[in-house]
Amino acid sequence: MTDPLVREPNEALRLATTEEHLKTLLPAEKPNAPASKEYNRLKIWLTMTPQIPLMLRTAALHAAGFTKQSKYLDLKTEVLINVLRAYINPAQPMSISHTQKFLNNFPAIKGKVWISTYACWDPSYRLKADWPPNTQGIQEAILKTINGLRHPGTPPPAITMPEVLPVEAEWTGYRKDATAESRLPEGLSQKELYGEMMKEVTSRTTILYMHGGAYWLMDPATHRAASRLLAKLTGGRVYSVRYRLAPQNPFPSQLVDALVSYLGLLYPPEGAFHTAVRAEDIVFAGDSAGGNLALSLIQVILYLQRNQINKVMWQGRMVEIPLPAGVAVSSPWMDVTHSSESCKRNAEYDYLPEPSTMRAAEKKRPACKVWPASPPRQHVYCSNEMIPHPLVSVILAPSWKGAPPMYICTGWELLADEDKFAAQKMWREGVDVILEEYEGMPHCFSVLFPLIKEARRCNQGWAGFIKNAVESPERLRGKSRFVTVKAGSIEEVEIKEEDVSKETQEEIKVRIFDRVRSGAVAAEGEVAKL
Repeated sequence: MTDPLVREPNEALRLATTEEHLKTLLPAEKPNAPASKEYNRLKIWLTMTPQIPLMLRTAALHAAGFTKQSKYLDLKTEVLINVLRAYINPAQPMSISHTQKFLNNFPAIKGKVWISTYACWDPSYRLKADWPPNTQGIQEAILKTINGLRHPGTPPPAITMPEVLPVEAEWTGYRKDATAESRLPEGLSQKELYGEMMKEVTSRTTILYMHGGAYWLMDPATHRAASRLLAKLTGGRVYSVRYRLAPQNPFPSQLVDALVSYLGLLYPPEGAFHTAVRAEDIVFAGDSAGGNLALSLIQVILYLQRNQINKVMWQGRMVEIPLPAGVAVSSPWMDVTHSSESCKRNAEYDYLPEPSTMRAAEKKRPACKVWPASPPRQHVYCSNEMIPHPLVSVILAPSWKGAPPMYICTGWELLADEDKFAAQKMWREGVDVILEEYEGMPHCFSVLFPLIKEARRCNQGWAGFIKNAVESPERLRGKSRFVTVKAGSIEEVEIKEEDVSKETQEEIKVRIFDRVRSGAVAAEGEVAKL
């Protein structure tokens, strides 16, 4: 019997799936062309020169053993962390838009990597007037989740739902026989590049990857090294999402794009490079803000399933939204207010500046066309009322019961306490969880410093979990574990579940709400007076 909700695509729907039409729907502004090698060398030299005194001072203190980091890090890594901290928290920061533009010079695609860019699009969104009554689309599903997960006693938030737009992503695979200087073959279309990539994929593992960057920086292009490594270690492929960035596109634009990307894997649009991917072959992954986005998407799916409304209109028919095989996140940002004690306690080990230092510097950030926002708000990512919402500060998620297996790695970083609390909560609610805490390591160390011993161990654990979630899920079932990985020796020390975190959800909730009310999360001086 024919499904009454499945319609033959009409001419408008067919046209909307063609590559030519997609080009008209995608944003006109594209990443800057890769700069020449000579220009990049000059730029690095000019950028590094002012940091020479800091580098020399760090080297001297490290050699004398006068820094806490020297007990856990080699000299090169400690110097790089301190230089990174200086860049992230300069005496006079650039404007938001200038910073975004500065970091938009993407590297050339070369080396042992396949990249194929694809834009996923749901043309049925443009045909909403033709939908059957009471049909739920992506916007409606996310809005219901936002309202359903709001804290008891709080009014429904005033949310302007973003439009459902084409979402680009980079298919990423490992290119075994290439050299460090190899470029992608000339003359091949993006679909043909995808075909070449697939010739080297040896596993059915598909990683839906969300990059980090505090929701307003970075891109799949800046995370190609991490995506390539995960593809290499798993034998699979990575679908790295180019979601919309804040502050131009505040929450929930990123969540809409993530859901579009997931549905695009499960139910490919006409003309897609890939065939349908089973949910049990997909693992959500991400770092920092990307980890937040991956976990937020899981919360959406869990809410829709619990309330038996987990069907949406996609490509002209109603489809289910299943859970993936697992979630694997590195240093996930789960409390956007930075309220935990580790944000102060671990400041010496991290390149992320301690919150009060960051706020002091942000007061000096010059205004630009995108920030402060109009109307003004405290946070770059979202409106004030959404800061403590469980889809933004996912540490306040009411329940993880029913979630797929989870992998969380963290260092001795600002976000350590929130990551450990979330892992413990998941375990107590019956989720299979692996938590790896790395002694002395900074935020997202395995992504930034992949060659150090601790990062190699972390990436093996990260990729190993992803591969097991797809190919050997029985290895994760009932096998939760919490470990501290010692620096240098890579020895694993078990942590008792009850010792992972001593905080309660109510304590964290009170702390986060207090910070929002006090304006302590404001990212710009004048906005802090709200």
